[in-house]
Amino acid sequence: MSAYPIIPEIVFSTTIVIYFCLGLFIKNRNYLTVLGVCSSLLTTVMIFSSPMGSLFGGMFVSDALSQSFKLVFHISLILSLLISLRYEAIRDEYFFDYTLLMMLSTLAMMLIASSRDLIALFLSIEFMALCMYTLTGFSRCDLRSNEAGLKYYILGTLASVTLLFGITAIYGITGTTDIKAIGAIFYNNSGEPNPYQYVGVLAILIALAFKAGAAPFHQWSPDAYEGAPTTVTAFMSVGPKAAVLGAMGTVFYVAFKADPEVWVNALIFIAIATMAIGNIMALRQENIKRLLAYSSIAHAGYMMLGILAGSLEGLQSVLIYMMIYAFMNLGAFAIVLSIKDGEHLRGYTGLWHTNPYTAIGMLILLFSLAGIPPFAGFIAKFKVFMAAVHAGYTWVAVVGVLFSVLSAYYYLKIVVRMFFVTEQLGIRPVAVSANLSIAIILTVFFVCLIGIAPSVLL
Repeated sequence: MSAYPIIPEIVFSTTIVIYFCLGLFIKNRNYLTVLGVCSSLLTTVMIFSSPMGSLFGGMFVSDALSQSFKLVFHISLILSLLISLRYEAIRDEYFFDYTLLMMLSTLAMMLIASSRDLIALFLSIEFMALCMYTLTGFSRCDLRSNEAGLKYYILGTLASVTLLFGITAIYGITGTTDIKAIGAIFYNNSGEPNPYQYVGVLAILIALAFKAGAAPFHQWSPDAYEGAPTTVTAFMSVGPKAAVLGAMGTVFYVAFKADPEVWVNALIFIAIATMAIGNIMALRQENIKRLLAYSSIAHAGYMMLGILAGSLEGLQSVLIYMMIYAFMNLGAFAIVLSIKDGEHLRGYTGLWHTNPYTAIGMLILLFSLAGIPPFAGFIAKFKVFMAAVHAGYTWVAVVGVLFSVLSAYYYLKIVVRMFFVTEQLGIRPVAVSANLSIAIILTVFFVCLIGIAPSVLL
């Protein structure tokens, strides 16, 4: 048995230990950020230079899909560290702890992507969740952050119990927690699904839907997004969501594909409810963080169409969507941070006149989030909708398209504020810090590049 497939995790764990030791003496934010980014870049190189394979009796698997998801996690980490550099809500004395928690949660996401055993998956998800609970309530002097962290923790614990209950039910039927072995057992079972199979599968679906912020288990998401430090909100809207949706796709494609009648209808309901609640609730939001929270809920619904397809094409479409969503959403949050009153809609009034470059960047990112060509968001939505159509769920894809059209309203509402409302023409031009400028330029560049030349990603 070769240890090569797990080399990226070993390298990243080692760099985290080195980072921890150096962080005891180095308190400069610039140096800490550079160390974190270099650690992530080194791990990214190792991800694609290490051979594929499995370890620990198939419990840990490194394949093309898991490697690509790990790339999404590190894109999220690098951009999140970059936009955090000058974020004043994270005080200098706590910046080391903050970045360390982000790196640890990313390590947990890597383990989630490679877990092919339900127990290993549960432990990895909980490892990630504990880091995210702490990060959500990281601003100890901010009551909103404290409340958000507490709500997330309490409801997250309920979801963890539900996930463990579902795993227990599946183990009781099959006698194993190996995802591939469970799939083989269900495939060879020619009879009607066991009632406990319904209980176990639906419990796992509900728990993972909660972790992904899908409706009707989304109640924690808007409050957590609004109350958490903005940089944490940006990070948690991409990395953890990608990890959980990737895990959901793997589990249902490998373990439960043989009996789709057990979970397909429930997943259709969750996907449609997620798209509906996310888009409808976003229509009335004036707080941009809360608007992006409901937008994130809606995008989780679109991605679930790829999982619903129950095919390799569907899993690939979820991966492509998450890759593109990382650039779109983190770029949007970088712009939110660059504006003085960026958390509120009024802060974007006349932005075209005070900072035209930022306004154009936000325009591109919002159009991409809405799925308007020729930007990358259109490619992302096209792939998941086509995966659903090819799997025979055309009507569900049509519902997704209709809700995607509806989403254009609340994105364009911000555009109207930036370009067509001129009540603040007399104010000074807005200056954007170098770190945020780099993040905005990178995200806008990739959103445009992938939209114009999708073969770069596909």
